[in-house]
Amino acid sequence: MKDRPIIRPDAMLTGEIVRLRPLQPEDAKALSRFGLDQSLWRWTPRSVVTLEDMEAYVREAIEARDAGTAVPFVVEMKDSGVVAGCTRYGNIAVGDRRLEIGWTWIDPVHQGSAVNTEMKFLMFEHAFESLGMNRVELKTDARNVRSRAAMRAVGCTEEGTLRRHLVTESGHVRDTVYFSVIAEEWPRVRAHLLERLRRKRS
Repeated sequence: MKDRPIIRPDAMLTGEIVRLRPLQPEDAKALSRFGLDQSLWRWTPRSVVTLEDMEAYVREAIEARDAGTAVPFVVEMKDSGVVAGCTRYGNIAVGDRRLEIGWTWIDPVHQGSAVNTEMKFLMFEHAFESLGMNRVELKTDARNVRSRAAMRAVGCTEEGTLRRHLVTESGHVRDTVYFSVIAEEWPRVRAHLLERLRRKRS
């Protein structure tokens, strides 16, 4: 049996365009610059409306990191250091060698650009090649057609729908669609993501 992976809460992932660094309390203000846009929270179980909400969101993410159940990142532009988004590893099951990529939202000005593609590539690469994960999963609201299409475009496999999975802040009873990439699929997904990055940068 392989050694259990060591999840470093201070991991920093660096690409050509973006850098993912550990989330800190002081990041709430920079994230609020674009993160109070309600279109970012349309499909999430909770919304962030005020700076105080953002501070609570960041605080809870850091508490999850301290508990060993999540690794939250700030996404920043590598050249300028400007904050461009937030994401994390969550639902970490070290013994089962699986985790989830999620809680992802980026500045609308970067949506559809190479920012999200490189961010996902760095997270998948670290999960499979550094942490030795067997499985990386993602999920979304079943109504979020755009997100589902984006996950398929990355190369994820749609596994199924958990019906009436959770109740959102608004009281809506949400169906949740799960996607995954497993270790055996990573070489194919890796090549696909690199090609997508090449096209988006050109």
